[in-house]
This record gives sequence, structure tokens and C-alpha cells, in this order.
Amino acid sequence: MQLFKKQERLCSKLSIDLLLEKGKSFNVQPFKIVWQLTESSTTPAKVLISVPKRNFKKAVDRNKLKRRIREAYRKNKESYLYNLLNGKRINIMFVYIAKEQLEYKEIELKIKESLQRLSNSIKN
Repeated sequence: MQLFKKQERLCSKLSIDLLLEKGKSFNVQPFKIVWQLTESSTTPAKVLISVPKRNFKKAVDRNKLKRRIREAYRKNKESYLYNLLNGKRINIMFVYIAKEQLEYKEIELKIKESLQRLSNSIKN
């Protein structure tokens, strides 16, 4: 089953600050991905999704994008990330940096691409 449970969400202020301070990052338009390997997690990956208020003033627009990103991640995390982690734990932050809203299909393609690149980065 493809679920996105509460345990998979990155909520801890301390973990988020540590991720922003010491995490590695790369860009796959329209995303900036910040990631860090960790030992303190109970799940293989914890995820934070951010859509800046600067680019999307209306909460409705921000929430719609977050839902699309979350759904694309939920559907593709098993095949593109979990199977390649091999027991490692990771914290990930997806920041949507584009100025316009993309359709779900485009977001899903970019999430797949970014998860593939992330798994390659973890291997090295």
C-alpha cells in the first residue's frame, strides 16, 4: 500500500534546523531538494514540503501545490527511493521554487527525476 503517514512527515524544529544547516542540496526545476542522512528517524525517509508565500500569496494555491507534490511523492517513494536506501535513514525537504503552478503530471515527472537523482547521490 502506498501511504503517507504522520511518521513520514518531518515536523521537528530541531531536525528542520539541522537539515537547513548541514544538509546537501540540488535543484531540479521547479524544486530545490535539501537532504541529509540521519540515524534518529523511525522511518526510511521523513519529508517536508514547502511552497513559499512569496511566490504564491493565496493559501489555496499553496495548499493545492503541496497536495500535488505530496501525492506525487507518495506514489513514487517506494520504487525510486525506499528500495535504494538499504537501511539508511534520510530527511528530505522539497521546496517549490517556480513562480507558476504546474499541472500534476509535470510535478510527478519532476518528483521522479529528483528522487532518482537523490538515490544516486546517496549511493555515492
